Amino acid sequence: MTLNRQQLTHAATIITVGGQTDGAGRPGVVIALMAALTESYLRMLANTGAYPESANYPNDGDASDHDSLGLFQMRPQAGWGTVAELMDPNYQARAFYGGSAGPNYPSPRGLLDIPGWQQLDPGEAAQAVEVSAFPDRYQNYQPVAEAILTALTRPAPSNGGGGGGGEVVVPETTRVVFPLPEGTWVRTSAFGWRTDPITFEQAFHSGSDFAAADGTPIFAVADGIVTHAGYTGSWGGLIIIEHTVGGERVASYYAHMWEYGIHVTEGMTVTAGQHIGDVGSSGKSTGRHLHLEIRPGGTGQPAIDSDQWLTDQGAEGITGGTSSRASCTLGGGER
Repeated sequence: MTLNRQQLTHAATIITVGGQTDGAGRPGVVIALMAALTESYLRMLANTGAYPESANYPNDGDASDHDSLGLFQMRPQAGWGTVAELMDPNYQARAFYGGSAGPNYPSPRGLLDIPGWQQLDPGEAAQAVEVSAFPDRYQNYQPVAEAILTALTRPAPSNGGGGGGGEVVVPETTRVVFPLPEGTWVRTSAFGWRTDPITFEQAFHSGSDFAAADGTPIFAVADGIVTHAGYTGSWGGLIIIEHTVGGERVASYYAHMWEYGIHVTEGMTVTAGQHIGDVGSSGKSTGRHLHLEIRPGGTGQPAIDSDQWLTDQGAEGITGGTSSRASCTLGGGER
């Protein structure tokens, strides 16, 4: 099979949601991909014959399979959700995985609601959720599902915060976003050489500073895995997230949160735009702001101009900033 960018984006959503779903693991993600490949070829399908309003939502085409919708061809009349909900790829993935945290719990049953699903053949497990008239189709797509999962995931070290070894799987991100809400921030200090706001000497600033009110939400710039979340010396409250963007491992650093302003923990899977913390002014900071760093290659690699990187990636919500004074003293030798 040859998949386009949109199909791979839907696959990445399924992988990311699976990573956030306790108990799914790699086997569950493979089964979910098998089901979506079989039902829709990884397309978000509207169904204007049964639900004309489904065309009003982002979609990859129109289908006519009775009254089914979306990646997993779920039916509103069967209780899977409303038309609006089922035209959301993230919702459909959560519904397929199911479990007590699933939006459709306890019925219709998602994968985690199938007793002993781990012992079933993957095709049988997919059929147990989908209840298709053609139960043998799913197994045909297991090799494709395995190949997609391998292609869209990369190993990344999980010791960004000084923890133990091991590896985590980082799916290709579905999008890139600016880390603060539109209209809430001002650019205060760019990446590069500048006059230190405390010593007034020339020093290298390894990130981009964005001033915002205390408590302003900070968003993850992309889907990824949290590898550090805690108070760390001159950084103050620091979160590090490992991502895969365009096939490349990238780490994002978010600094100067108050300790109570950190809302994630190491090992968590987060999605682009997820609220991970709040703006503060801890560590070596002269005012409330977010110090953001982008490090291609992952944690500990040299930082680049994060503002320019966000622009190059077409980050959602990046417009609307102005310039003001410097607000932190973090330099290129930090972390």
